[in-house]
Parts: sequence; structure tokens; C-alpha cells
Amino acid sequence: MSFCYGQDLDSIAFKNGIDKPNSVSAHHFGLFHTRINQNFQEQPVSKTTFQIVHESANSFHPFVEGFITDDLAQREQLSQLIWYQRGFSYIDQQTTPGDYMTIEVDAVFKIFRFDIKTQLNTKNELGITLRTFLPTEGHYPFSLFTSDESIEWFHSNIAGGEDAFGRRFFGLNRMNVTYQDRNGKTLNLKKNRIIFSGIELNHFYYPQLFASEKNIAVNFGTHLGINTTKYNPSLDIGISANLIKKWALQNKNEFRFGIGFSGMRKRAIKYGNPIDFGNNLLMGSGETNLEFTKYTQKGNYHSFSVNYQFQTPYNKREEASYYQLRSINWQAINAGWHNGFSTLYEALTIYTFFYSYQRKDFGISFYIKEDLKVNNAPDLQTGISLKIPLTK
Repeated sequence: MSFCYGQDLDSIAFKNGIDKPNSVSAHHFGLFHTRINQNFQEQPVSKTTFQIVHESANSFHPFVEGFITDDLAQREQLSQLIWYQRGFSYIDQQTTPGDYMTIEVDAVFKIFRFDIKTQLNTKNELGITLRTFLPTEGHYPFSLFTSDESIEWFHSNIAGGEDAFGRRFFGLNRMNVTYQDRNGKTLNLKKNRIIFSGIELNHFYYPQLFASEKNIAVNFGTHLGINTTKYNPSLDIGISANLIKKWALQNKNEFRFGIGFSGMRKRAIKYGNPIDFGNNLLMGSGETNLEFTKYTQKGNYHSFSVNYQFQTPYNKREEASYYQLRSINWQAINAGWHNGFSTLYEALTIYTFFYSYQRKDFGISFYIKEDLKVNNAPDLQTGISLKIPLTK
């Protein structure tokens, strides 16, 4: 399969599908397990390639308590009420048995991914990814766009209103990430402490299912994630399918459209006692991507694209019809005091804008990501990546 269309590979940077570094949402639960990044390449890499991705993401959820009663009759009564009219009935496990949880997330997460891809043969590719992150307070200049100050300036001067979600009320540039799950296990992250969160193995198969003149490529992936933190000692497994369509323009520039879907089984194998990062163990996700590529006179290229991504909820949706939520300071917060738990029952929907520049000897990409529901999971995420070939 060839998508070069007669161009000389010695004189231009070879364009292999849509340029899109790993940009899955930096959700505070998702940092601890595997998420599948849709692959919009048209064929295996021609050279073994190394890529490093650095991301910065601002997440803010004030302290909130959640309770799911074991009493089936009470669940039925609660399901007839709007969530903010349900009160909060939890006292203790003996008096009011059920699932009691707490969460607070206030951090700018710094994520690093190290990725190597190599061609096994003309139709198969193997990728290995190491992922790590650290929670920070998000000071300048290291969090230029994702700092609390930048986000609150945007809210105050452009859209959202003054202190839209209570960041100023609780204090800017704080770091506090704590979570107690429904089984009583706790998470309490330390500021600036690096966490090596996992290793991912990704195999892709690139069959030629369409005639070459149709300019359509597909690939199918199998995925294994080895989660390495003490909080989630487990293996994740998944599959993915992707399709890429190319339109060659008369001026030798190009449009591409990609669409892909994936499914994953979290904690397929446990080798410890993991924290419950969501009781929805079968996770689905998908992406669409539209890209425009402009070639330079020297044969390099610039590409611009917009990506839409969705992911199924972390918790089972039916619990949202009878959960109870409480926050001590809810009256002082303009909006979103409940997001720490309520968003775990909602699908994540996110737009991302990419820019990439590619030469024969390296490629660089930038992106900015915003959650469509404005639920701060995360609020704003940016990324930069560098890609270089390891073989000639």
C-alpha cells in the first residue's frame, strides 16, 4: 500500500497518515490506567521512531462526598428526585450501609510519554510506551496556559465570569489530590513526586482492504497495558479499529479524515489490591480527526487538524439516578462543586487542535485541548511532542 502519490521520498518528509501524538485526556483517574490513543497512520513506520510527549493539564474539583445507599427502597425514592434535592443520608456504615466516597482534585498534572515504534514487516507494527506523571501547583513559566492564574484571567475577562468554579475562593496555585474509594482505600498524592504509572504494548495490523486509487487505509490494534503504581496493580487489555481517507489537492496539498473506535477491559488481571478508579470496567472511546497538510518548497510540511474525542464514563451510569452528594462549601462556589463525582458518571467529550511541522530528520507537534462540558476533568490541556527516527 502506498500513499506517496509519486513523490520522491528522498526529497520530502514522508507523510504517513494524520500527525497526532498521544493526546488522551489527562483525567485524574485515567492517569492510573491505560487509555487507547486512536492510530491514524496509513501503514507501519518505515523507520524505527522515538517520540516524547509532554502534557500539562489543569484539573480542579473541590472536596465533595458521595454516598450510594444499599437500601433498594431508598434508591427507588431517590431516583424520583433531582440529584440536588436528595439530601445526604450517610451517617456511618452500621447505621446507613452503602458506598461512601470522598474526592478532591486541585493540581496541574505534568505528563510524560516515551514511545518507540518499529516495523515488524510491511503490514505489522509494534509500539512500546512508557508513561509517567507528577502533580504540581502549576506555577509560571512552566504552566503558561494551564496555570490557575491564566485560566481565571480567561474566566474573568473573556468567558465564564469571576471565579466561575471557586478556584480563587480556595486559593490559587494549590496542589491537593485525595480520594477515598467505595472500599475505603485512599489515595493522597504528594506535590512534585514523579509517578511511573505504566507500560503499554501496542500492535497494529495494516491490511489492504481497498484499492489503492481509493486512498483509504485501515488498521486494527491490540493493546496491553501494565499498570505499575501501587494504587492500581493490574493489566488492561483492549482492541481498536481505525480508518483514514485521503484527498490529494491539485496544488499537491492534502486533506485527510480519520475515524476510530476502541474498547478496553480495565483490570483484566489484578496482581494486587487496586483502588477503585471507576466501577465501569468496560471502557469505550472514539475519535474523529480532520487534517489539512501544506507542503513547503523544500519538501517539508505543516499540518493543521481538529480532533473530537469521546470516552464512556468511569462509573456505571445507573448509580447517577440515586447517588447523594455533599460539599461543605457548596454555597461559596458559583458552579461545579459536585463535579468531582458527577463527572464520573458522564462521558468525556473533548475537542483538540493540532499543529505539526515535519522534516526528514525530526517532527514537532503542538496541541491544545478543551473539555466540551466545561467540567474541569481537566479544564485545559496542552501538549508538545518531538519525534525523531532512530534508524537511517
